[in-house]
Amino acid sequence: MARDIDTGTDDLLARVEGNVGIITFNRPERRNALSDAVYDGFDAALPTMAADPDVRVVLVTGNGGAFCAGGDVKQMNDANQAGGQRAGRPAGLDDGINHLRGLQRKVSLALHEFPKPVIAALPGAAAGAGLSIALAADIRLAAERAVLVTAFANVGASGDFGGSWFLTQLVGPAKARELYWTSPKLSSAEALELGLVNQVLPDDGFDQAALDYCHALATRAPIAQRLMKENLNRALTCDLATALDAEATNMVRTMRTADHKEAALAFVEKRPPNFTGT
Repeated sequence: MARDIDTGTDDLLARVEGNVGIITFNRPERRNALSDAVYDGFDAALPTMAADPDVRVVLVTGNGGAFCAGGDVKQMNDANQAGGQRAGRPAGLDDGINHLRGLQRKVSLALHEFPKPVIAALPGAAAGAGLSIALAADIRLAAERAVLVTAFANVGASGDFGGSWFLTQLVGPAKARELYWTSPKLSSAEALELGLVNQVLPDDGFDQAALDYCHALATRAPIAQRLMKENLNRALTCDLATALDAEATNMVRTMRTADHKEAALAFVEKRPPNFTGT
């Protein structure tokens, strides 16, 4: 049975179905372009889902056939033509920088550090900051029709929401530079070949297939998955000795859980384990 989470806005919806928390960009008339309300919605939904023991996996997706088109370029142009700042944006350079830093932490950093697996399901276009947000997830599923594009070069911007960092981790520095500077439109097949997405699923039934993937992932041991993510995130920035010490700590912790004992018993009894997160 599904239950809604109040995000404070219709621009970003959130609900829980079973053990999956679902966050949905909901500005289909703008191809789910970002808004201030979207950022606040993430800031409301993610802590709620992190604290909810029923939520074991989070799915981020978009309504209306797109994932997220990134910044609202129409709003940017309207503000530029009017000769002023966009509504809600500080006028000073330093204030503007600090404001954007805060928004990025509410979304990309929060997704990357979220203590449970995060899956981005791309039913269509993911562009600019929208692509950056998709890259902040742990795993990406794309519909056959999906298109991925860095897009920042096309609007004379350098990029935000962590895309440069995530992309470099995924494809290496040389390819990341090419994708940022030339901004090609990548098909889902091209994105799969580069390692930007993990799986390409058929357009027909994509939403349900992505949700089924998350439900299957949610049947696995929650404590082990959380500590796996912690280990893997740490491995991006630490040396081997630090990684080994942390792995030892987390391995001993997981081997003392009820879930480990249940898994061992289920293995002997030749049945699927029933993990409770304890």
